[in-house]
Amino acid sequence: MGKLTVHALRAVLVVMLAGGVFVQALMVWALATDPEDGTLPLTPLRVIVILGGATLQVVLVCVWRLVAMVRRGTVFSHAAFQYVDVVIGAVVAAALLWFALAALLASGPEMEPPGILAMGGIGVAILGVALIVLVLRMLLAQAVARDVEATRMQAELDEVI
Repeated sequence: MGKLTVHALRAVLVVMLAGGVFVQALMVWALATDPEDGTLPLTPLRVIVILGGATLQVVLVCVWRLVAMVRRGTVFSHAAFQYVDVVIGAVVAAALLWFALAALLASGPEMEPPGILAMGGIGVAILGVALIVLVLRMLLAQAVARDVEATRMQAELDEVI
């Protein structure tokens, strides 16, 4: 992975992390100061947004760590699995939060059935991302297994020579 690619990805990660923290801070501040007007239960909405931002931040930190591992050439190790597993869990949590948001909005009079259906579709798409990361985890497992096997075979070859 080139230095320019790493720096560009890290810049994007920093901007996304800062934006997420900013939105979370606004939601926490709104929870503490803004009274509800009764049209929509804003407190659960804000809590969902805060938790959703936390799932995004967890994913961003794990991606940062994986990029660091790629840069060092250590991504094909068992240590990478913990970060990938956390990403999968965070994406699943984000999907569950999205479904909770959809249920919350569906309970109000503002949401029409096509909107509810669209939100359900987006939730399924978020779960699809978790499945894609799971497939990528399986590919990583195969690569790690082949790397371990190649190292073992190289050691045997070194003993013979």
